[in-house]
Amino acid sequence: MSTIERRLFLKRMLGAGLWGGSLVWAPAYARTVSLGAVAQGQRQGYGQGQEPASGLELPPSDLGGAKSALGDGMYLAARRRGVQHEIAVFDASGQAVKTVPIPDRGHSFAIDANRGRVVAFGRQPGYFAVPFTLDDNDSPPTEITSAPGRHFFGHGVFSPDGDVLAATENDYDGGRGVIGLYQPNGQGQWPRVGEWSTHGIGPHEMILMPDGRTVCVANGGLLTHPDYGKLILNRDSMQPSLAYIDLQTGKLLEQVFVPQPWQQLSIRHLALDGNGVVWFGGQYAGPATHTPPLVGYHQRGQALSFANPGSSASGHWRPLNNYVGSLACDESGRLIATTSPVGGVAMFWDATKRTAVGATPLFDGCGVAQAPGGGFLISSGAGQLCHVSLAGPGQVGGASPSINIRSISSDADVSWDNHMRRV
Repeated sequence: MSTIERRLFLKRMLGAGLWGGSLVWAPAYARTVSLGAVAQGQRQGYGQGQEPASGLELPPSDLGGAKSALGDGMYLAARRRGVQHEIAVFDASGQAVKTVPIPDRGHSFAIDANRGRVVAFGRQPGYFAVPFTLDDNDSPPTEITSAPGRHFFGHGVFSPDGDVLAATENDYDGGRGVIGLYQPNGQGQWPRVGEWSTHGIGPHEMILMPDGRTVCVANGGLLTHPDYGKLILNRDSMQPSLAYIDLQTGKLLEQVFVPQPWQQLSIRHLALDGNGVVWFGGQYAGPATHTPPLVGYHQRGQALSFANPGSSASGHWRPLNNYVGSLACDESGRLIATTSPVGGVAMFWDATKRTAVGATPLFDGCGVAQAPGGGFLISSGAGQLCHVSLAGPGQVGGASPSINIRSISSDADVSWDNHMRRV
């Protein structure tokens, strides 16, 4: 079936009501997505998405060896300031040390801390990514344009040596998720050298595991096509999963699926705790009257599990309003933060006991990252940046902690986007 025939088929199915589509809520601020031009020419790759006989050469990990080029306590976030979309590099006091203009709304980042280099991705469906350095010595940024038939999902990682950039992408005519692989050539160009299957649909966030070679991919399970924006085309047949993939060979090492009856829980965002356990946050595509579990965890070789929100599971999940926008782990490795801009709340979890320890209202709060000395920085679509800390035994188990919120900055002309990353 040709691309044109496939699109006509999708239109007929939607018109006949056979797909049961539903709209995904767009947090922070509403805008029209600019569908930029995709790259022209023949795509390079190892077997056009099939596993090659030999993979990319990745060196052993040295995750603990290097510090960020900017030192401790620097942060990245996409934002809209006035009418300008940009990336802000700022310190823990909210003071911007650098801004990088981008052509449209941004989402999240791949960070090469060894070389002080970052790639910022456009928000889904994203057709651009912008590389830049964290210092002031870089030339004007050169865009990476998505390959024909692909768009970015807004997340990516670097290999430990920084030689390979991996990005979650949508093969939208094939209806499958892929990891696009890029190798910068030192002359400002980022050629795409291949792709791996994510063994699922709608991959969103991807994180590098402590071995420096395995990536964990959140296959959200949502079939979408840029011709229809964020309309879900497979609501009744979703299969969200976590897939562990060897970044060097593309081999699927392990995969776990969201269990019944919650197959409409799209796994979107990930964080690692201090023991290397993957935590995830979901966004529910089922009926709004349902109260599904939204936060869970997984350790290799075990079943996917959901965290305990408190004594009344239904009542304690409800404040998140079926939507988790971002996750982060604090410096101790024992506390997880989850934010919900839809529910206007942040919830905190004991990573050892896998249970909620507290929650606090935060209007349109979504971006979250660990703060120096403990706690978290959280940003909002309303231009707020605050520090949230937990005090008392509840931070590591026991009675409910005291949650302290300190405003860092506020700017009515700024709308912070969904993610914040510490570098």
